[in-house]
Amino acid sequence: MTPPRRIVVDLASPLAAWRIPPVAAEAIRQALGPGWEVVLVQAPAASDSDGGSGTPEAVAAACGAEIYVGYGVPLGVVAAGRGTLKWAHSGTAGVGASLPHLAGSGVVLTNSAAVHAEPIADWTVAAIAYFARALDRMREFQAAARWARPAFADLEVPVRELGELRLGVLGLGGIGGAIARRGVALGMSVAGVRRRPARGGPAGVRWVGGLGDLARLAAESDCFVIAAPHTAETRGAVSRAVLERLPPDAIVVNVSRGTLLDETALLDLLDASRLRGAALDVFAAEPLPAGHAFWRHPRVLVSPHVAAVTARFWERETGLIVENIRRYLAGSPLANAVDLEAGY
Repeated sequence: MTPPRRIVVDLASPLAAWRIPPVAAEAIRQALGPGWEVVLVQAPAASDSDGGSGTPEAVAAACGAEIYVGYGVPLGVVAAGRGTLKWAHSGTAGVGASLPHLAGSGVVLTNSAAVHAEPIADWTVAAIAYFARALDRMREFQAAARWARPAFADLEVPVRELGELRLGVLGLGGIGGAIARRGVALGMSVAGVRRRPARGGPAGVRWVGGLGDLARLAAESDCFVIAAPHTAETRGAVSRAVLERLPPDAIVVNVSRGTLLDETALLDLLDASRLRGAALDVFAAEPLPAGHAFWRHPRVLVSPHVAAVTARFWERETGLIVENIRRYLAGSPLANAVDLEAGY
């Protein structure tokens, strides 16, 4: 008798937003059909990283598995699945930590960048508005119980319309593209930079360049959004030199990885009042250390890496997994396939 093919579902996050619900697990079973063993790992999965060493339960289940679905692809899982593992899917957008042990394995990796695009794009627009419409100053006045109408009406506090802003996006993939589309819809002048500029951007984007155009993008951006994946090319890309090209009172938003941004240079420019503000969902060190200057900085909005949180995550994630199961069984190319050399 032919043994069943095995899929390991390692998505038992301790966090409610990322913990797989029974309805999603059942949808995976139904999509696979007969002849498959679905192993639901019950050990807590680290859903806030790009893949660790893997729990002993996940590693044991991966032995002989053909498909692995988790948050990142742990080294232990790749080792246990050597010779049988063909496809691995990550519920995260970033997969940088998984790449070294997948290189040369022959395993096809897919990620969830498109799944996270809509909520992160919403968060980005809200973060831009927080500074552009001076909501931070309103909270400051509220805390002081000060009716500060004259400060706004006399234009002492600068307030800008979203439609007058120039939006620059580093990274025009699933997440950056969704941000750019919202910018266009709000009347912003949008430009972007991506690894393959020939792919262009969403309709209405003014121009799309390569990484060599990053300084130009900064110089033309009232709002500068970092939405590119962490790769060898993008690490440290938003340097002091790039930040210094930003117009006075520009807004910096980072929804990518803290490693892309020179945080020391950003702080220097904020302290010098050269920038209107910075909305940061990601940091070089996470959790952000106690006592870090970002915590109490009046020009910084600290978000604890939650821009992607949404009650609709499993609706989209289940749809992506099920669609890719159908493609996998049909021998068709998978959606959201990661280029292991490029890193995304």
